[in-house]
Amino acid sequence: MNVSAWFGHTQRKHREGRYVLVPDRKIVRELLTRYASLRIAQSERHVPTAARELEDVSYTLCVMMGTSDISDAIAKADVLLLTEGRTDAADADGENGLTLVG
Repeated sequence: MNVSAWFGHTQRKHREGRYVLVPDRKIVRELLTRYASLRIAQSERHVPTAARELEDVSYTLCVMMGTSDISDAIAKADVLLLTEGRTDAADADGENGLTLVG
């Protein structure tokens, strides 16, 4: 996946006198899904290529969510998907409110 493309679909939000980039919700959802799938696969059987992809997806989630810890990135991504600009259109494209952290 091309990281620059993910940020091409961001929104600008004005917060405290500055603009903050908001990652595209669809891309965040895709990354969370890929992260979960890779974690499950790795727990069943360690595969070096999947381990590398898991590292890449984890890093990308951290960068997109502005964190250095994957648990924090997942929590922030969940909050983004649950609260940020929630519309009927978002629900129509597959968002169902399920989270990866509880």
